Amino acid sequence: MAQIMTWLRLERMSLLQSFIFLCSLTLIGVLSVITVEFQGAESIRQHYAADSTVNGWILPSLVALVLLTVAVGIVLMASLFYRWKLRKPLDILMKASEKISSNDLGFRISYESKDEMGELCRVFEIMRAQLEMNYTTLWRSVEDRKQLNAIFAHDLRTPLSVLKGNFEFLTTFLPQNKITQEKLLDIIQTMNVHIVRLENYTEAMSSIQKLEDIPVRSSMMETEQLMALLNESARQIIGQHGKTFNTSITADSNKIAVDSHLVLQVFENITANAARFASNHVNMKYCIDKGYLSITVTEDGPGFSEVGLRKAMLPFYRGEVSLANEHHGLGLYICKILCEKHEGNLHIDNVPGGGGQVTASFLTGLINR
Repeated sequence: MAQIMTWLRLERMSLLQSFIFLCSLTLIGVLSVITVEFQGAESIRQHYAADSTVNGWILPSLVALVLLTVAVGIVLMASLFYRWKLRKPLDILMKASEKISSNDLGFRISYESKDEMGELCRVFEIMRAQLEMNYTTLWRSVEDRKQLNAIFAHDLRTPLSVLKGNFEFLTTFLPQNKITQEKLLDIIQTMNVHIVRLENYTEAMSSIQKLEDIPVRSSMMETEQLMALLNESARQIIGQHGKTFNTSITADSNKIAVDSHLVLQVFENITANAARFASNHVNMKYCIDKGYLSITVTEDGPGFSEVGLRKAMLPFYRGEVSLANEHHGLGLYICKILCEKHEGNLHIDNVPGGGGQVTASFLTGLINR
């Protein structure tokens, strides 16, 4: 039967076309059976023509048999229509609904049919994929927030411990006048330094919270125009550090749709990092391919340490260089957030022969959101 239905191309028909087609087949079949029944009834009537009682029951029996044939035809047609056009997609959608209601999104909905039920399954699969992406994004956001809070709490311990220790020292010895003025001023200065650190940490946390609310506003622009903006920023940033740079570009389109302000913010951050750690030269490569803009910045400095490769994109990581008063170690973390908001990512690595490399990618043609 399945081969017959496939041969008849029933799977390619719409629901209405399939219904009309099955109705036509059923009508032909029912009429054929009724014709045979009429011929049989006529044969019986002629055979028993001498028996008057036969004419009394043969007509009601024939009517009943015709009605039964029509009913069987309708039931058969409905069963075939349900079996070949409705049962499988409904079963697929029912199981998918059960999995979604139990927060299980790790499956795919596949129903290869050209009719409305096939289209419904395809739309349902799009919805499932979007829910999975949203759920994954939400889960990653929660995990990143947990990690950020843990790191923030860890970094707060040192200044809080210093403040607590100095407070206890002052409350113990200050009433007894056992602290010289010099020592007192020194303690106050130390406490002030750590109070400023706490203020800076609080401000940094606030800026990260605001980053997650930044909307992505893409606009179409000439590729050369965007590259000119990036090169001008690179010239100013790298020039301030007395380093040199060169750029190269590979593009499959002369127009691009990105949030230029967001791209510039990420670019300026990774370029500033490269300029700080480069020995003499910074290399930048722009690539537009398969719907993505990728910017690779490479410096000829010492590169990332093994610990740095694991932790450089974590918030408040400053590496082995002590720049606590100038930098909070948020640069690459912020770049990572912004890249992900633009449906891209951030990748760090070391190049053969020495030097660090940071690649930021952005989805082009992103719908404003």
